[in-house]
Amino acid sequence: MNTLRFITAGNVDDGKSTLIGRLLYDSDSIHTDQLGVLQKQTKQEGVDIDLSLITDGLRAEREQGITIDVAYKYFSTKNRKFIIADAPGHEQYTRNMITGASNSDLIIILVDARKGITEQTKRHASVGSLMGIKKAIIAVNKIDLLNYSEEAFNHIQTDFEGIKNELNYDEVIYIPVSALVGDNIVRKSENTPWYNGKALLETLETVEIKSTQELESRFQVQWVIRPKDEANHDYRGYAGPVLSGSYQVGDKVTVLPARIETTIVKVERNQHEVNQVIAGDNVVLHFDGNIDISRGDTVVLSHQLPLESNQITTWISWLDNASLQVGKTYLLQHRFKNVRVKVQEVNRKWNINQWQFTEGDSIQLNDIAQVTLKTNQPLFYDAFDKNSKSGNAVLIDETSYNTVGALMFL
Repeated sequence: MNTLRFITAGNVDDGKSTLIGRLLYDSDSIHTDQLGVLQKQTKQEGVDIDLSLITDGLRAEREQGITIDVAYKYFSTKNRKFIIADAPGHEQYTRNMITGASNSDLIIILVDARKGITEQTKRHASVGSLMGIKKAIIAVNKIDLLNYSEEAFNHIQTDFEGIKNELNYDEVIYIPVSALVGDNIVRKSENTPWYNGKALLETLETVEIKSTQELESRFQVQWVIRPKDEANHDYRGYAGPVLSGSYQVGDKVTVLPARIETTIVKVERNQHEVNQVIAGDNVVLHFDGNIDISRGDTVVLSHQLPLESNQITTWISWLDNASLQVGKTYLLQHRFKNVRVKVQEVNRKWNINQWQFTEGDSIQLNDIAQVTLKTNQPLFYDAFDKNSKSGNAVLIDETSYNTVGALMFL
C-alpha cells in the first residue's frame, strides 16, 4: 500500500480545516475517544461536531482564528495511506507552506465558489508548482451556497485553465464540494448530477504519483558502523536512508566525492541481510574492499552520476527575520553533507502575487528568489525538478546556527 502525501491550501475561511475534518470524519478515521473530546469542544448551537477542530489542534491558532504552523494528520483506507499537511494560507506564512509542500505529492487548493480564483489562489498554486508538485486538485468549496451551480463551477474551471500554462502541473482535477455538508468528499453527491468525476477521497485513492523508486538511485552515508568489540572487528557498514531508486547486491557503484568505484557485496535492512532495498528504506550497505568513506559521502550507481559543481544556481525561500546578505558565508546542509558557501549574487526575486520577476538584492522573511552560491568544495546533487530528494538543502547561519533558507537546486 503506497502512501500519498498531500497539502491543503486556500484563502482564509475557504474551509480547509473543515474539508480535512470532513474527510477524516466521513471516512471513519477518527477514534471514538477523540470524537467525545471534539463534541465537548464544539460550541456551535445545533452542531454535533465542529469539524474544523479536528485539524486546528493548536490553542493559539484557535484563539487567533488563524493557522500558525503546519499541522500533519495521518489516516488510511483499504486502498492507500495518507499524510496531510494543513498549511497556513496567509502570505506572511509562505515559509510554512513551502515546508509542507516540499514533501508533498499533490496539492488541494480550495476555492470559494462565491469568490472564484483570487490572487491568493494563484499564489498557492505557484508555490506548489515551484516546490515540484505535479498533481493539483481544485476543490470548489461551498458549492451548496450557490444552490450547486454548474455554471459557477465551470466558470472557476475556465479561469484556472487560463493560468495553468504558467505552472508545471502534469494534471489538474476539478471537484465541486461542500466540506460543511459533505458533498463529493467521501461519496458522490446527488446534488451535483452534472458532475461526472470522482469524489475527493476516491480521487486521492486512485491518482497516480511517480514513485521515488523510479528515480535515479541516491544514497548518502549517515553513519559509519565499525564495532570495537573483537568479535566484529572486520565489520564495516555504511548506514543511511535510500533517498530514491534502489540498490541490490552486485550493483556497480561510485562513491562521491572520492569517485571510488566499487561493488555492493552485502545489504542489510532491519538487521537482516536482503538482496535489494528501495527508496524509503533505512539500510546498511557493505562494499568490496577497504574503502575510506565518511559521513555525508554519496553512493550512486556508476551509470547514474549526479550533477557536480561548486557554483550553484538555486531557488531560495528565506526563513529568517534577518535579511540575506550577499557576500556573506553560510553553511549549506545537503542531507548529511555540510559545505561552506558564499552568496555571490541575487539573480532575481519572484513576486508570487504578481507572477513576475523583479530586481534587487534585498531578500527578507518569506521572500523567494533565485540566487547563485559559491561552495568551498564541489557539491554532488540533482536538479530539484528531477529528484527533489537530492535536489534540496538548507542554509544555516554560521553564527546563530539558525536555519535561514530552504534551497531548491536548478
